[in-house]
This record gives sequence, C-alpha cells and structure tokens, in this order.
Amino acid sequence: MARNSTPEQQSVRVLKVGERVRHILSELLSRGEVHDDTIAAHAVSVTEVRMSPDLRQAKVYVKPLLGADEAKVIKALQVNTAFFQREVAQRLGLKFAPKLQFRPDETFDEAGRIERLLDDPRVRRDIEDDED
Repeated sequence: MARNSTPEQQSVRVLKVGERVRHILSELLSRGEVHDDTIAAHAVSVTEVRMSPDLRQAKVYVKPLLGADEAKVIKALQVNTAFFQREVAQRLGLKFAPKLQFRPDETFDEAGRIERLLDDPRVRRDIEDDED
C-alpha cells in the first residue's frame, strides 16, 4: 500500500480484502473442499469477515443452516484453520496471509430478539399511541 494513501483509501482496501476472503471461504465450503465430516454434513454460510487494519487478522463470522450444531461446526472450522489460511493465502496473493478466527454470527439471534420485543402487546400499544 502506498505510504501517502488516505485513511478512507485504507479502509476501502480493508473492506475489499475482507469481502474477497469471505468469497474464498464461501467457495471452499460450498464446493466441499474441506475434508471434515462435521463441515461436510452442514451447509455453512460465511456471513461476514472483519479484517484488522494491517490485514493480518480476520474475524470470520459463520452460521450453519438453521443454526444446527453451531458449536460443533465452529469447532470443526477452528480445527481446519490451517487449511483455510493456506487456501486464502494462495488465492489472495497478499504478502502476509491473514490469521483466521472463526466465530458464530449472532446477528440473526439478535434480530429475532428485537422482533419478539416488537411483537410484545405492551410495545405494540406504545407504538400505536405514538402514531396517533
């Protein structure tokens, strides 16, 4: 990266690299290139990859289909981290391969919690009162 690049350019690069890592990992998982029974038995979505500013760390947020066996899937992904890092390094072509950290994506659970709160009769009553 150029030394005189602006912070905006650096952050755009971080986002682009994160998205490329997400696509690579999604492709590896969808094609079944990981030789692990637990991962093969589940459809896993890579929902987001957050890169550190120096591009050396990547937090990978994943969600198994319907949230089934989430802990087992995360554990299996962590066991196979070396394989994923090697593949990402080869396909990305960066000077340093990012260190991957697999984590469960909890945004769907949070969205469900908010939806349940909004469906509460007391909250609905307050919302209807505000509209009048």
